[in-house]
Amino acid sequence: MSALKKTALTVTAAALLPVLTIAPASADTEHRTADKKQPNPPASMSSVGGAQLGKPGTQVSLGPGAPVLPKDVSGRSWIVADAESGDVLASHNAHWRLPPASTLKMLFADTVLPRLPRTEIHTVTNAELADVGEGSSLVGVKENLTYSVHDLWLGVFLRSGNDAVHVLSSMNGGVPKTVMDMQEHAEELQALDTHVVSPDGYDADGQVSSAYDLTLIARSGMQKKDFREYCSTAHAEFPGAQAEGKKRETFEIQNTNRLLTGDSGISPYKGIAGVKNGNTSHAGATFTGVAERNGRVLLVTVMNPDSEESQAVYKEAGRLLDWGFAAAGKVKPVGELVPPKSAVTPSANDANTANNGAPAKSHAAGKGAGGIGTAIAITGGVLVVVAAGVFLVNRRWPLRRR
Repeated sequence: MSALKKTALTVTAAALLPVLTIAPASADTEHRTADKKQPNPPASMSSVGGAQLGKPGTQVSLGPGAPVLPKDVSGRSWIVADAESGDVLASHNAHWRLPPASTLKMLFADTVLPRLPRTEIHTVTNAELADVGEGSSLVGVKENLTYSVHDLWLGVFLRSGNDAVHVLSSMNGGVPKTVMDMQEHAEELQALDTHVVSPDGYDADGQVSSAYDLTLIARSGMQKKDFREYCSTAHAEFPGAQAEGKKRETFEIQNTNRLLTGDSGISPYKGIAGVKNGNTSHAGATFTGVAERNGRVLLVTVMNPDSEESQAVYKEAGRLLDWGFAAAGKVKPVGELVPPKSAVTPSANDANTANNGAPAKSHAAGKGAGGIGTAIAITGGVLVVVAAGVFLVNRRWPLRRR
């Protein structure tokens, strides 16, 4: 090699060295950990809720006095939103379509729960449990034993029981019908990143959702009294074996939402009131939570943290909630949680006809409400364990008008 060529190569290498050094730290490039390579989000994603939410990377607009976002948040996708106004306070790859794990059970519950009376008693068959995926989380439903719908929902929410999901799906007309119902409901909610394959969130080819969609789904679910009750229940008794001539045994089940109950080094989060966690080998850890502080209610979703920190999904969700409560009123929203398709203002003619000529009234009630105007009080005395003790869940939630 000539001296001239050697000199040229040296100069080129010297020029490229800073670029090669900086590139791995770029937010837009793939990054590596010690043992795995993380993918990039798509360059273009859905813009439902606002164009900014369709952009890759972190989206936030800090105003005067607003705290900076916590640095130790590694979720591939996350979002913090005001549950009542629908304002998205900050997000990161909000519309990245990722495996949802058991957080998809929120959509299952929001779809099926209103269809089955909680007092209905059902005898479980072998066929209803035959297709539960290997390695699934189970609550302990047994064939030939009877359970109330109420029991089965406790199994879904507290123990993330795929066995309970399959029994309830059978009661809803079967798994294929339930999957179809869930997909239709997702589309009604405008959760358009979501594709349902299995009602329990079990890893399946093509089954995806997003932090944005899971937050929409949770917001819809929290408007249902039974949904709120089940997702905020920390402990319950579940029916066990039935010996002939004896009273049926029960055993205690505890909610797997560690921000609700505390466990494995996680302290209960003050003001937490649900919603759902999930974890599979393909999806990693996922979590959607709702919490109230000083009259403000926030929703947070974190999907698949890339952190070696133990119980990272709960710790990162807690940090984002802390930030959201501190930043509320000091940030400009980067998007909104959209209303369901059916929550629209009726045409003037339709409204006038319905009101005998009276002026039409909008179904919407304020910015971001998306047709969510009427509020109802949570009743039933559901107790939730939080850091400062036992708090009564007694929140007025927006009620979607149909």
